Amino acid sequence: MQITVVEGDITEQEVDAVVNAANRAMRGGGGVDGAIHRVGGPEVLADCVRRFPDGLATGDAGWTEAGNLPARWVVHVVGPDRNAGETDRSQLVSCYVRALEVADELGVRSIAFPLVGAGVYGWAAAESVAAALEGIAAAEARGSGVEEVRIVAFGHPAYDVVRRAVGGAGAQSRSTR
Repeated sequence: MQITVVEGDITEQEVDAVVNAANRAMRGGGGVDGAIHRVGGPEVLADCVRRFPDGLATGDAGWTEAGNLPARWVVHVVGPDRNAGETDRSQLVSCYVRALEVADELGVRSIAFPLVGAGVYGWAAAESVAAALEGIAAAEARGSGVEEVRIVAFGHPAYDVVRRAVGGAGAQSRSTR
């Protein structure tokens, strides 16, 4: 499994699936969630309502169609809200593990992740990327069919954190700057 680090916008990634850092209700919101719903269009929300009438639990993942996004699917994950006292790191790791399990169910070969939890949910970028690497290692150990995991950092400071953390794993990196 190849890990690619990109500085950019998750909604512009031309991959099989993009990951949405959603809230439990899965009805849109701010940050990555708002961007996914805004660019994906009303089809994403309609699919969320249809597939997940009660939302998703923290640490879990589910998929919808991607609407107007360049990807085919959106894999939605619900990270723990550190600012609300949800500090169980295993739930953050579970977001990455579950997203890759869902990706395998869909036959995804390329997937793009944001830094789950690193926005309004209060996890540091370094904590999120460490959880990502742990989830990727678990997927590799179980024989995932995903060929490329792209970690998309929004902004150069986050990109530097991810590039440093992933760099030792032989990842390819590119910046949009």
